[in-house]
Amino acid sequence: MEDQKKTQLFEQTPIPRAVMSMSIPTIISSLVMVIYNLADTYFVGMLNDPVQNAAVTLAAPVLLAFYAVNNLFGVGSSSMMSRALGRKDYDTVRKSSALGFFCALLCGVLLAAAVTVFMQPLLGLLGADAENAAATADYMIWTVSCGAVPAIINVVLAFLVRAEGATLHASIGTMSGCLLNIILDPIFILPSGLGMGAAGAGLATFISNCVACVYFFILVFVRRNRTLICLNPKILKGSRTIIGGICAVGIPSAIQNLLNVVGMTVLNNFTAVYGSDAVAAMGITQKINMVPMYIAMGISQGIMPLISYNYGSGNANRLKKTVMFSVKVSITFMVIVAVIYYIFAGFFIELFMKNEVIIAYGTRFLRGLCLAIPLLCMDFLAVGVFQACGLGREALIFAILRKVVLEIPALYIWNHFIPLYGLAYAQPTAELVLAAAAVAVLMKLLKNLEMQGESDKS
Repeated sequence: MEDQKKTQLFEQTPIPRAVMSMSIPTIISSLVMVIYNLADTYFVGMLNDPVQNAAVTLAAPVLLAFYAVNNLFGVGSSSMMSRALGRKDYDTVRKSSALGFFCALLCGVLLAAAVTVFMQPLLGLLGADAENAAATADYMIWTVSCGAVPAIINVVLAFLVRAEGATLHASIGTMSGCLLNIILDPIFILPSGLGMGAAGAGLATFISNCVACVYFFILVFVRRNRTLICLNPKILKGSRTIIGGICAVGIPSAIQNLLNVVGMTVLNNFTAVYGSDAVAAMGITQKINMVPMYIAMGISQGIMPLISYNYGSGNANRLKKTVMFSVKVSITFMVIVAVIYYIFAGFFIELFMKNEVIIAYGTRFLRGLCLAIPLLCMDFLAVGVFQACGLGREALIFAILRKVVLEIPALYIWNHFIPLYGLAYAQPTAELVLAAAAVAVLMKLLKNLEMQGESDKS
C-alpha cells in the first residue's frame, strides 16, 4: 500500500522543491483561514458597532481552545504517523489515525457540552460585560455549542491526510470550508441579508466547518484502498502503546494552545478596562497580525511530515537541510511583512472599521505587535521540529516560557509603565527571548542528529 510518489518526495526530491511542495498548499490553506478569520471581523466591522465587534474578539479565546484539541490529536497523531511511515510500520500508521480521529470527536462533544452548560460564568471570565455579553453568547452558541465538533474534526482530518504527504488534499478540504464561510458571512451578518450580526458570523462558521468535514469523509472513503488512514473503531484494539507516542507530542502542543487561550484572555481583560472601542481595536489588530502568523504556522506544519519521515528513517543530513532552507525562507519573508505593517498600520486598521478612535488605538497596537513577526516564525519552526521528532518535552518548555514565564508577566509590566498601549509590546518581548533560545536549541539538536547518523553508519 506504500505510495511510491510520496516515498520519493520524502526521500529523493531536492530539498527546495520538497519543502515548497509540502509547504505552499499548507500556506495557501493557512492564508485562506486567515481571510476567513478576517472576514468575520470585516463584515461585523461594516455594522460600525463596537459591541458586535467586541463580541467576536471576546469569544476568540474559546475558539483557540479548539486548537488545543486539534494539536493534541492532530499534531500528535500526524507526527506518530509520519515517523511510522519512515520506519515502514504501517500498522502503527493506521492505529494512530483512528485514535486521533475518535479522541478528537469525543473531546469536541465534551467541549461543546461544557461551554453550553457554563455559558454565563464563562462570559464573565472572558471579560464580557452587560454591554456586550448577549452578543458574545449569540456568537458562541453557533461557533461552540453547535460548532465545536465540526470545527475540531475537519482540522484533525486535515492533519491526518497531510501526514501521508497529501498536502494538497488537506489544503483543499480546509479551504473549501473557509471559502464558503467568506461567501456566507455577508449574507448572515449584514442588514442587507439576514442581519444577524455577530451571531450570523457564528452560523456561517458552523455551516462551513460542516462542509469541510463532509469533504474529508468523502476523500477518505474514495481513497480507502490507497490510504493508511483508518476511521474504523475496531482497529483501536491493542493500540495502547501508541497512545503514549501521540500524547508525548500532542499534550505539549495542546498545553501550548491552552496557554495561548490564557494569554489572550488576560490581554482581553486588560484591554476591556478601556471600553469596547479598545477591545474592538485590539481584536482587529490581532486578526491582521494573524496573516504572517498563519503563514509561519503553515511553513512549520507543512514541513512536519518531511521532518518526521526523515527523523524516523534516520536521514539526519536531509532533515538538517530541510530545516535550514525553511529558516532562510521564513525569516526573509517575515521581515518584509513586519516593515509593511509598521509603515501602513493605520491603513490596515481602517480597512476594517472607519472609526477614528479605533483607528488610533489599532495603529499603535499593530506597530507594537508587528515587531514580534520575524521572531515568531523562528519560534514556530523550532516547535514544529520538536513536534515532528517526537520531542514533546522541548515543545512544552517553549510553550511555558512563551506565556507563563515571559508574555503574561510582560503584559503586567508594560501596562504598568505604558497603560493600554504597552500591552502590544509584551509579545515582542517574549519572542525576542524565545527566538534566541530556538536558535540555540535547534543548532544543538541538529548537531546531535548528525553525530547520531555518523555513529549509526560506522
